[in-house]
Amino acid sequence: MGTPTYSERPRTIRSLIPARIDRLPWSPFHTRMVIALGTAWVLEGLEITVASAVAGTLSESAALGMSSTQVGALATVYLVGEVVGALFFGSLADRMGRRKLFMVTLAVYLTGSGLTALTLGSNIGWLAYMYATRFVAGMGIGGEYSAMHSAIDELIPARYRGRVDIGISGTYWGGAILGTLGTLLFLNALPTDVGWRLGFLLGPVLAIVILFVRRHLPESPRWQVMHGREREAEASIAYIEGEVRQSGRKLANVPADRAIEIHPTTHHGYLALLKVLFSQYPSRSVLGASLMITQSFLYNAIFFTYTLVLTKIYGVAASAAPWYLIAFAIGNLTGPLVLGPLFDTVGRRKMISGTYLLSGLLLAASAWLFYIGVLNATTQTIMWCVIFFFASAGASSAYLTVSELFPVEVRAQAIAVFFAIAQSVGALGPVLYGALIGDGTSRGRLFVGYLLAALIMCTGAFIELTLGVDAEGRSLEDVTTPLSSAGRAGKAVSESPGLAAHSAHPPAARHIDGRPPEYPRRPPRPVHAGRLGRPGRRHGHH
Repeated sequence: MGTPTYSERPRTIRSLIPARIDRLPWSPFHTRMVIALGTAWVLEGLEITVASAVAGTLSESAALGMSSTQVGALATVYLVGEVVGALFFGSLADRMGRRKLFMVTLAVYLTGSGLTALTLGSNIGWLAYMYATRFVAGMGIGGEYSAMHSAIDELIPARYRGRVDIGISGTYWGGAILGTLGTLLFLNALPTDVGWRLGFLLGPVLAIVILFVRRHLPESPRWQVMHGREREAEASIAYIEGEVRQSGRKLANVPADRAIEIHPTTHHGYLALLKVLFSQYPSRSVLGASLMITQSFLYNAIFFTYTLVLTKIYGVAASAAPWYLIAFAIGNLTGPLVLGPLFDTVGRRKMISGTYLLSGLLLAASAWLFYIGVLNATTQTIMWCVIFFFASAGASSAYLTVSELFPVEVRAQAIAVFFAIAQSVGALGPVLYGALIGDGTSRGRLFVGYLLAALIMCTGAFIELTLGVDAEGRSLEDVTTPLSSAGRAGKAVSESPGLAAHSAHPPAARHIDGRPPEYPRRPPRPVHAGRLGRPGRRHGHH
């Protein structure tokens, strides 16, 4: 039996699944899930760092001998791949499920980056091959963002969602540290044509390990129930609850009034999605786009030009620049990990606006110190570490915001849309700041550029204060009513028209309750409704 057609699905499902997820205590299952899914950001940090570190090596390679323009184009191709991958796989994640896609996107990245290391020559054919593999690797990472963030936010209990999401995004800098150390080792200890290839293989080796861990993760029960697959959803939540019980945790009963009623909906394309985002959720769309664009501009402006500042203005040797990156990365890594819990306790609005504002003000102060010439390479790096301790937590919260402020049925696509917008605008940063740095003789132009970035971050803080949503500790369904929702516990709720309008049908309720069900010892297979429903096997569904 395959996927049920729309007409075969129950017209209305009454479910406690979201409440059952949010009432779970933290357990080894959640730790395992975070490790398995959160590696997307580690891989991204590793991949970007490796590509930056081997840029000079690619032009020096006897086999490749690429020009500076050709090497620079690799970064552009990778960025375009990320945007295309986010949009393409984001749509599939909402259509086919989170689990399938976070397996597929990781495999796509593994393939693309692994094949890059096999590039053999610099003729037109091999250059096209290398660009193609970088594009594929970028697609995999871009798709990871959409599928992974959707799954994380839908599976993590509400009271932990902020710190987990922000901490995971911050691990990008853990990947940057690994990439820097790995390339320093490979490029210095091995022949040139061997070292850069092994650098590009660091990510795929890690990805292979993570693929095996991800195999044991279930599909998001929230996604399943919203798409009318209530038996599969029941099997998935039963498996998760069973894992939690096995770790010795006790589960509280879920009150019946926490149930929601759902009319399963069909998939929605990007044109319909954009119409709903900016007509039904205009303030949230402005908020999400603003937070994503401002942080992307700041990072692309500073991070991708930091080596130029160190080498051209402060006179640091190019071979020593990676050590400054490690210090810079440590500040970025510790910020989300230390400040992350405050986003769940102090609150989203205060912490997001506070981190954006503080990082902007500190950047303005450091710009003035830079302009008057009192900083050197070491003190400039220390200033950057302090600034990005706060900016990194704020930037991570931008991904959290766009993930939790839009309905579950279009969550992955919404993440993809705002990611694409941010990357497209943020890509202007390196070009602008590279021009401002020039030959390194004029600090005045870069001073103005730093003030611009500071003003942009302060603007993001103001927008968050004005339009922010207090989502801390709240169920995703309370933060944003699902498009397929018919109400909570039988009560009508206001719902945005548009995408949801065509799915409202008279109720013919089938109830998924919160009583302790039997659960399978292994994760349920993701899309095999017939197997879950065949006679002789009960999975707690009534």
